[in-house]
Amino acid sequence: MRTCHGCSLCILSSLCMFSVAVVFMLSVHFCKLMRSSGSNSEFSAQMVELQTKFTRDDQDRPVLTGGFSTGFYVNQFGNSTIRKKTGLSREQKLEQGLARARSSIRRAASRLNLSATVRGDDFDPSGFVYRNPGAFYQSYEEMERRFKVYVYSEGDPPITHDGPCKDIYTIEGRFIHELEHGAGMFRTRDPHRAHVYFLPFSVTWMVKYIYKPLSYDLTLLKQFVSDYVGVVSKKYPFWNRTCGADHFMLACHDWGPHVAKGNPFLYNTSIRILCNANTSEGFNPQKDISLPEIHLYGGNLPSKLLTPPPADAPRPYLAFFAGGVHGPIRPILLHHWKNRDNDLRVYEYLPKELDYYSFMLQSKFCLCPSGHEVASPRIVEAIYAECVPVILSDSYVLPFSDVLRWEAFSIQVDVSEIPRLKEVLSAVSEERYRRFKENLKVVRRHFVLNKPAQRFDVFHMILHSVWLRRININLE
Repeated sequence: MRTCHGCSLCILSSLCMFSVAVVFMLSVHFCKLMRSSGSNSEFSAQMVELQTKFTRDDQDRPVLTGGFSTGFYVNQFGNSTIRKKTGLSREQKLEQGLARARSSIRRAASRLNLSATVRGDDFDPSGFVYRNPGAFYQSYEEMERRFKVYVYSEGDPPITHDGPCKDIYTIEGRFIHELEHGAGMFRTRDPHRAHVYFLPFSVTWMVKYIYKPLSYDLTLLKQFVSDYVGVVSKKYPFWNRTCGADHFMLACHDWGPHVAKGNPFLYNTSIRILCNANTSEGFNPQKDISLPEIHLYGGNLPSKLLTPPPADAPRPYLAFFAGGVHGPIRPILLHHWKNRDNDLRVYEYLPKELDYYSFMLQSKFCLCPSGHEVASPRIVEAIYAECVPVILSDSYVLPFSDVLRWEAFSIQVDVSEIPRLKEVLSAVSEERYRRFKENLKVVRRHFVLNKPAQRFDVFHMILHSVWLRRININLE
């Protein structure tokens, strides 16, 4: 987790990620201690002592050094115990249910026979695209059975409870709308029944409505976030009892990570779902979630990408890219390959008489270099076109990579290898390329924005990523 040079705030943030069950009982005291402590070293010493006290490492109780509760409860003397069902608080009942979910997922993960775990015809474990198909399917079912999200009602549209649905930041508005106005399977109106809490503001609309153009001053945006967290933390007990560890925000705008700094606990402790998933800028994949960037012109998927050509259709071009020059990687790509090779069709801006999506559908590989920020909508467009994505990026955490094996349907090429790009791609055998294509068909459903949402689509994959962080389990 990113820290601020050892300050007591970040030490406390790390503690808050140890366990929600522990934090339910102790974090308010810790927060008060943080505010009243006049000595960072004194506070740090107390945190180390508490960390030692609450650490366990047997198989059923993973070490509480990150993530959320394991379902066991810790008394004031640091002794772990399982309470009887009678007299359990609501929070303890929630944690007990999550402990059962973790147990069932672990059992599914250990099974060698997938048919014993994967049921129905709505999930295809073929193609080796999943880290553990059985565990993923069981985890998904447990999420559908148990997971509840509370959406704070505070705030007014458009900055809250609204977002863009027809541009490069489409995912912001579509997620908010589906969670608040969709079928309602996961949303609860009772905050005491919730496992996590959603802060429904749109960073994109903040930029549109309260940012002063060309000022590059994000103060007002950060202040809005600070004020919003301040309102919900005063009105409800849930933020303060976990220091925001069971709360999440979602932002696709490039400035999402910076705006989150409006509240230090939101930045360091809460779950941040970000398109700009850049580890060099503080993105922490242990708690944060990489959000796929999906560009829907007019709110709809381009018609040419709805039905990719048959697998045996010819793809005459080895690779394709067209895009503006910004960021550190694209100039390198254009320098070496722009208008240099008829097999690698690399353009800065595509001539008007040529069609962008037709090139994707006629290319075996689609080049996806980062621009100013790490994410690119080309990755999802390439998946739709069944054009193998070639990831050219530094420090980018790919979406849903705690579930998906990206190496099964994409290629990551180091920036230093760009001069050898044709050689690298030409070396991919026909058999390997055929497997890439098959696997792209499998993962496509996980990146589609449906209206209304459908099982295993991008909306549900985002929620499943939050669910995994809430139950603190690895699907390897």
